[in-house]
Amino acid sequence: MKASLGTIDQMPNFMTIGLLFMSNIFMTLAWYGHLRFPKFPLWQAILISWGLAFFEYCLQVPANRLGYGSMSAYQLKIIQEIITFTVFIGFAALALNEPLTWRYGISMLLILAAVSIAFYK
Repeated sequence: MKASLGTIDQMPNFMTIGLLFMSNIFMTLAWYGHLRFPKFPLWQAILISWGLAFFEYCLQVPANRLGYGSMSAYQLKIIQEIITFTVFIGFAALALNEPLTWRYGISMLLILAAVSIAFYK
């Protein structure tokens, strides 16, 4: 028996998650990218962050429109938060050289447990 990635009915969910993942990359750069460049004046950091946020919204709004209906607004938000953590862990490690400690890891696992409760039928 072949393993399947899903049916055509699940395609909006895959697209939604992909778009949310890409939007989170821009969001993380907008919110935290300036921390790598503390010598930039604050006004420049703000303008650059706003520019990056534009692209985040260009991906996030269609993602939520596409996913709403097959998922509830609560589920979309919960997925967004898990994706945010996933992207942020990579960013913090690679761009800010901050390790993931056991306390942060357990905190995120508890949030993952909350996700499983939200999607439990």
